[in-house]
Amino acid sequence: MQLRITHTTGFEYDGPVAASYNEVRLTPVTSVGQIVAHTRLDVTPSPWVYTYRDYFGTHVTAFEVLDPHQSLRVVASATVFTNRPEPAAPRLAWSQVTDPAVQDLHTEYLTLPDLVRPAEELVELAGSLRAETSLPGETARAICALVHEKLEYRSGATDVLTAAAEAWEQRAGVCQDIAHVVVGTLRSLGIPARYVSGYLHPGKDAPVGESVVGESHAWVEWWDDGWCAYDPTNDQPIGDRHVVIAAGRDYGDVPPLSGIYSGGATSSMFVNVEVTRLA
Repeated sequence: MQLRITHTTGFEYDGPVAASYNEVRLTPVTSVGQIVAHTRLDVTPSPWVYTYRDYFGTHVTAFEVLDPHQSLRVVASATVFTNRPEPAAPRLAWSQVTDPAVQDLHTEYLTLPDLVRPAEELVELAGSLRAETSLPGETARAICALVHEKLEYRSGATDVLTAAAEAWEQRAGVCQDIAHVVVGTLRSLGIPARYVSGYLHPGKDAPVGESVVGESHAWVEWWDDGWCAYDPTNDQPIGDRHVVIAAGRDYGDVPPLSGIYSGGATSSMFVNVEVTRLA
């Protein structure tokens, strides 16, 4: 597919803001199965801008607005070609995944902070699935299917600070929560796992030229002699409708827009994503 994505976001402030300092992670990067043909980032008011790659390889735009303003608007646009190969069958044995050299190499993807730490009930269920499967990759897919079945996708049920265990207990959340639940559960078994952010065109048979309302999306990757990507929200491997922006330990490593400001009592955030299939 050839996809054009326009992501508009920003803040409205309750009063004048003297200055704001922000980071944006909204630029796709060329990777396996994904070629980025064009990207553009426009910020209003005009800022001082600096770009860099963070520790996890994400393209970051840092900017400062030092003129008084009452709103901040960021428009990120990109054209991306996707042609993802069929997912590989599970490869590594448990002894290979839990080998000390592998565990040391991916140690940051084995931590269990509260944001991803799974509920004890889920840890027990995951242990049962491990006993029923032969390879870590098979266990990982079974865990994705379990979480997809048990966790209802419900907008507004959680926020960006909701812990995985809380989402599991209430059996509801959004793609971010589902990814956190799966990531933490995989790590509890010793499988290195990371959180991936990006976009998903909502139409399975997307017509060319039609622009549709989209959303930021999240899924997971686990280590299986290479990163194996899977979308537990939809219980399917990622495909040509997925566009990758960033990967990290959890949402805290990949927020689309984050920052601080001085002045103005409160702020409200707005987000709009438009996705168009071009070919």
